[in-house]
Amino acid sequence: MISTRRIAAVVGLAAGVTGLVAPMASAAPADAAAAPLSPMATLDSLSVSEIPAEHRTDLPLPSEQLAGLNRLNDLNELDQLTGLVAPVTNLVPGIEA
Repeated sequence: MISTRRIAAVVGLAAGVTGLVAPMASAAPADAAAAPLSPMATLDSLSVSEIPAEHRTDLPLPSEQLAGLNRLNDLNELDQLTGLVAPVTNLVPGIEA
């Protein structure tokens, strides 16, 4: 069994080290010239890293695919419009659930 003194010593040592290291980590100056991190740019670069250069333009990037998903809202608006117009004109058959 581990004695209470040893546990207290380990906890105290860990707290002391944390107290000494934390101010040093926050003292680093911010680099204004550094580009901000972009998860989408990183994902794009990783997705084409193993593809030969002549075939990279043939595949859509993940950012382009997600941009296409953003256009789904337009389809929802179109569905709302046809839902309002369909009973009046009988051009679009109603979809029953």
